[in-house]
Amino acid sequence: MLADHRIASIETSRVSTRYPRNVGRNARIGNHGTGFDTTAVIVRTDAGASGWGVVEGSLDGADAVVGRPLLDVFDPAAGVTDTAALPLDFALHDLAATILDVPAHTLLGGLGESEVTTYSGAIYFDDLDPDDAPRGLEAVLANCAEDWAAGFRAFKLKIGRGNRWMETEAGFARDVEVTRAVREAYPDARLLVDANNGFSPERTIRFLTAVADCDLFWVEEPFQEEADGLRLLRDHLASTGSRTLVADGEFEPDEPQLLELAAAGLLDVLLMDVVSYGLTAWRRIMPTLAELGVAASPHAWGMPLKTLYAAQMAAGLGNVLTVEGVPGRTEGADTSAYALTDGVLAVPDAPGFAIPLTAPVTTDAVAR
Repeated sequence: MLADHRIASIETSRVSTRYPRNVGRNARIGNHGTGFDTTAVIVRTDAGASGWGVVEGSLDGADAVVGRPLLDVFDPAAGVTDTAALPLDFALHDLAATILDVPAHTLLGGLGESEVTTYSGAIYFDDLDPDDAPRGLEAVLANCAEDWAAGFRAFKLKIGRGNRWMETEAGFARDVEVTRAVREAYPDARLLVDANNGFSPERTIRFLTAVADCDLFWVEEPFQEEADGLRLLRDHLASTGSRTLVADGEFEPDEPQLLELAAAGLLDVLLMDVVSYGLTAWRRIMPTLAELGVAASPHAWGMPLKTLYAAQMAAGLGNVLTVEGVPGRTEGADTSAYALTDGVLAVPDAPGFAIPLTAPVTTDAVAR
């Protein structure tokens, strides 16, 4: 069926992310705001089929694929096969699955479960805002309550306030206070923490010691990836009998380094972004991770759409431990086929990604 299709045009549109509240700071970056707009790209074929997906980065060069047979640039068993078409990664997966009349997760192999555990990734440093009248701990607890009401049963807490926004010891103390307060308020929730490289190895161990009874699921990006620090961390976890996992690889991932650290037993979960790293890249690397006994959990922060893509990836490729949830809505796309209930995101069985684009197409196509 795919052999009957030739790429006829590439067009663009815009979709908008809208968070339910202002999202504050993390250890490295200032206020994240209430949302933003993102480019969507639509690929159409000469047989009347179409698929779409979001793009992070440039579409330069993508017009070179117009007029070519679909199978020249996309292999359903592997993904994008021509670098010029990589910006079209999600659009081509959506297109191919739609033509074949299968869900994206079936195209990816159907190796995982269609119900995917999902955590809220939106618990930032809102206790520090606004500058002239910080709201304190209650702001974090209010955000947790809002996300619990939205269906989440797990929270990833940002830590590392002393890296930039508070005096070092005061920031560390607040990190501990927040973690303990959320655990007390939600004794049955899965808790994860993310330092965005705002700690040192020694401070990471000190933090984990201070919250040892909070049963953290994982510690994410505690410091810049390096073997000696990760060995210290691993030795600490082993010596204390901790079940806390070490997750890394989101920020500017160095794939060979990450695989080396994973092979050495220093990382448990890899986090490369679902869109900027790409579905084709995840398809390539996942068998290696499975062989190493390392799980995946693609970074999805920023867009609720990324959460849905990551859930499709989890259901398709398997070996995904959990999915990062982004509370909010997407304007310009219909995401109603997906449902989050008691911390589990149900992945639909409809063709493609099952996300109809409702935003108007830009009048100036990238190429026809």
